[in-house]
Amino acid sequence: MLNTTVINKLAQLPGIRRRRVRIWAAVVLAIIVLLGIQAAAPQWQVMPNFADRLGAGVILAVFLTALACEYIDSSLGMGYGTTLTPLLLLAGFEPLQIVPCVLFSEFVTGISAAVMHHRDGNIDLLGDRRVRTTLILLSALSIVGAVAAVTLAISIPKFWLTAIISVIILSVGVTTLATIRRQLKYRRGHLVALGAVAAFNKGLSGGGYGPLVTAGQVVSGMSPKHAVAITSLAEALPCFVGLSAYMLIYGRIDWLLAVPLTAGAILSVPVATLTVKHLPENVMRASVGTVTCLLGVLAFVKLLI
Repeated sequence: MLNTTVINKLAQLPGIRRRRVRIWAAVVLAIIVLLGIQAAAPQWQVMPNFADRLGAGVILAVFLTALACEYIDSSLGMGYGTTLTPLLLLAGFEPLQIVPCVLFSEFVTGISAAVMHHRDGNIDLLGDRRVRTTLILLSALSIVGAVAAVTLAISIPKFWLTAIISVIILSVGVTTLATIRRQLKYRRGHLVALGAVAAFNKGLSGGGYGPLVTAGQVVSGMSPKHAVAITSLAEALPCFVGLSAYMLIYGRIDWLLAVPLTAGAILSVPVATLTVKHLPENVMRASVGTVTCLLGVLAFVKLLI
């Protein structure tokens, strides 16, 4: 249903946006073909030797995974780090190799997604006072939450923290689904509370920010399109702070992993923002609610096993 809606809407795009989609498809296809040829026939050296350590096939897999995860994240405001980090761990990458690269790519794509959302009319970052207020609140809370997480994490059992946060995520998802057909009144107090919890969770575990902030904004009365765009930009700040900390402590980043991650993620943005623009509000709210509920259930499952 969702895929059919997206395809139909993209087919009706005005000329300039159709050109954007065609250019995007050509660039992505070219990268896939070049990396695919290099992986299948390494002796041909159709690309520089930068891929020797990981292999062109691994780089292609990282690129495509980042492309898919960020498309979901930029379309629904959640899922990039939460999905990508476990996949990279399963692929054999080390945590200290993964986290700085994910933070770097999230920082770059968060800013890019916000700019593209603004350009495509999903949000008015300059003219909408409510949007600016929400963005400032969430950005400030991201710093406060990170500090609080470091301060309190040593005194509160992680099991109970994770359980509480899982309950909140699931509750927000259910509330989002239950209010699909209702026009909710904007409530700054709800937004502050959920934003603080989300920022705390981000500082504690490195993930879970998007589901709470995006669905929390919808429950607090924000438009789903505004919520997705605001989350993209608000999440860039804690990513930059986290990346800076890693660089100060470890002094390096694995660019061989960071480049395909960032390239895949940033190439998803132009199509993701068009998806947001042309999806009906009720479809977006249902999608945000469903994915939030799913992530809440998965958090419970992970906690129990």
